[in-house]
Formats: sequence, structure tokens, C-alpha cells
Amino acid sequence: MEEPARLTPLRVLPSPAAIGDYLAETLLYRIEHARRLGKRFLLGCPTGRTPRPLYDELARRKPDLGHVVFVMMDEYVGADTCHAFVRSHMPWASEVWFPDTNDPAAYDGRIADAGGVDFFLLASGASDGHVGFNQPGAPRDSRTRVVPLSEATRRDNLQTSPSFGTLENVPRQGITVGIATISAAREAVMVAWGESKRLTLHRITAAAMYDQSWPATVIHEVPIREIVADADAASSIRSSPAAPAASRTPGGAADC
Repeated sequence: MEEPARLTPLRVLPSPAAIGDYLAETLLYRIEHARRLGKRFLLGCPTGRTPRPLYDELARRKPDLGHVVFVMMDEYVGADTCHAFVRSHMPWASEVWFPDTNDPAAYDGRIADAGGVDFFLLASGASDGHVGFNQPGAPRDSRTRVVPLSEATRRDNLQTSPSFGTLENVPRQGITVGIATISAAREAVMVAWGESKRLTLHRITAAAMYDQSWPATVIHEVPIREIVADADAASSIRSSPAAPAASRTPGGAADC
């Protein structure tokens, strides 16, 4: 029997700042709930421009994040660019995990031993839909591993990290969590803002499940999920039947 289409709610907000505010409200409710239960909260995180509005809002609010484990998605092989991003933009993060290039598989075991990722914050490459460093063609069952980086991904990341200077200086390999690592999270939000993310948002909302030609479609595989975009990114798909609007329920689970 053919599997029925699974729609992921789309929430369109007016600006990146509004996205940061919404995500902070959503996450802090869950983080506080975990604290009251005496539990750690595992938050899967990307680096780069997309999550900056959330990280800036958390810095402004100064919440108690002592029981939060920040499970970072990836890092370049031979560079500490993502580590440097955390030091610069997430100084309030007290416990931060990164995958180890010397033992990639150990990362999934570490996450599982800690009870799994509670919430994954996701971002997508503008030109090829990469998520983390999962390139087009990434298998649905992939786990943390070292991967070659395509020129499209390297160009996207040069825009994200202009300190590289030229494309030639962007590393050609990275370590990344896998598609199965992401989809095992209890909840996830895919964030897209700005005109450059119109194509990826269109591709994500046009899909009903994971499509390995556009890895960001992994959002459809997470049990509780939502896509959050700003008006610029969503301008070409706001009337799409594959992207129903979600009701605002601060602190509640996304519709699924």
C-alpha cells in the first residue's frame, strides 16, 4: 500500500527577528519543563546565519541553560570554524558536543546513551538543500560520518563563513550527523529566512517525505515537526497546498 502524504505545517513570520522570538518561546518552554523534571535537554544545533536570530534572542533573555546539552551537527575536517562560531555566538552554552572525526560512529552512541535529541533546529543549504553536511544523495539510514563536500555546499558555506576568503580555502571534507540521526529526534523545526532560501523552501514544502536529492526534506521524517520561514523566503509558496499554516501554540507541540 502506498504511504499517505505527510504534511508538515508551515509558519510564516514577518522577519528573522520574529523567527528568533518564536523559536525562543517554543524552546524555553520545553527546556523549563525538562528542568522541572530534573532532566537534561538535548538540543541539536547548526551553525551559520540561519540560527543566529534564535541565538541572539537567547543571549538577550539570558535563560538558565545549565541542563541543556548543545548537540552540534557538524564541523569541517581540518578546521575549527564551527567550534569558533560557538565560541563567538553561543558563549552562554555551557555543555557543547561535537562529532569526532577520529570516531564518527561514537557520536550516535553518545546521543543514544543520553536519551536522544529532544529538539533539532535545522537549516538548509540555499542551492542544494544540504542539511548539516549531508549532501544530495545522502541515504535515509545514514549516521554520523565524514563526507566529501560538493562545490555547491562549499560555495554556500563560503557565504556563511567569509573568513575563508576564497572557495579554495573552504575545506573539502566535513563530519556530519546523518539523516537517521536527525530523524530520530523527538521534535524538529526547519528554519528558512531571506530571499536566498526561496528555492529550498519550495523544494521542502513540495515534498511529503524524505527525498535524497534534497536532504533538507528530512524534516518530514521527524515525528513532531514544523517549518518556520519569513515572508521573503515564503513569498513564492505561501499558497501551496503542501504547506498548510500552523496555528500558533507557544510552548505546545507543532501540529503534525
